[in-house]
Amino acid sequence: MEKFRATPAGYLTVGKLSKKMGVTIRTLQHYDQMGLLCPSAASDGGRRLYSDADVVRLYQILSLKELGFSLPQIKAHLALLDTPAEVADALEQQAGALRKKIEKLSDTLQVVELLQAEVLQMQTVDFKKYADIIVNLQMKNKFYWQIKNFDEKTLTHFRRLFDHDTGAQMMQQFPQLMKRAAQLYTQNTPPDSAQGLAFAADFWSLLLAFTGGDLTLLPALMQAREFSGPDAEWQETQTAATAFIEPALDLYLKKIGVNPSEEESP
Repeated sequence: MEKFRATPAGYLTVGKLSKKMGVTIRTLQHYDQMGLLCPSAASDGGRRLYSDADVVRLYQILSLKELGFSLPQIKAHLALLDTPAEVADALEQQAGALRKKIEKLSDTLQVVELLQAEVLQMQTVDFKKYADIIVNLQMKNKFYWQIKNFDEKTLTHFRRLFDHDTGAQMMQQFPQLMKRAAQLYTQNTPPDSAQGLAFAADFWSLLLAFTGGDLTLLPALMQAREFSGPDAEWQETQTAATAFIEPALDLYLKKIGVNPSEEESP
């Protein structure tokens, strides 16, 4: 550490550094004790002096701290800043951490805003449904808005039957089948054709998997399917798909000898 009789140009005292960077003197003393940010010089009177490089290092420390890093992690993370390449690399690492933080905050903001919209539409306080909506939003389930339309019996069944992974797999299959049905409809495919019945078989298998074989849940599922969501493109797909699914599924169930209304009876 260099010694100076007075404060030379390019150096800041601990008091001036604390004001410049908006931290307390006690914080700077703590960083010094940890070896996290030691002053580069001192005056003959013992006043600690910080260089411009120290200011940059302090900025890094405060930024990483804001990102949630602990002080020991920051100490291990910070590199020596002796060359332009080292400075650029350190800043790139910091930029990468900031990008991840921004992405996470953006996702969280979207969840909050979408949940707020659902709460207002429900017009009732139901924390179980709120929790289900949050989980489905985190799973990127575009049909999260359907949750408010299900009764407690149906939701309890889903919570028991599906975990995060299996629920996500199921939600990937459903839009694929709906798009397939919409395509068959726009192609004027007869519901009783081989293609139509093959689709109905796949859709029925999905319903059985979705209900776990409990066909008493079918009315709630079919009713929820009629509700429109926030996506205009999906609503168009849903309308076309429903127009194909209903007759195709009815024909398929008659073919295999299944009467859902009888199966639904206790």
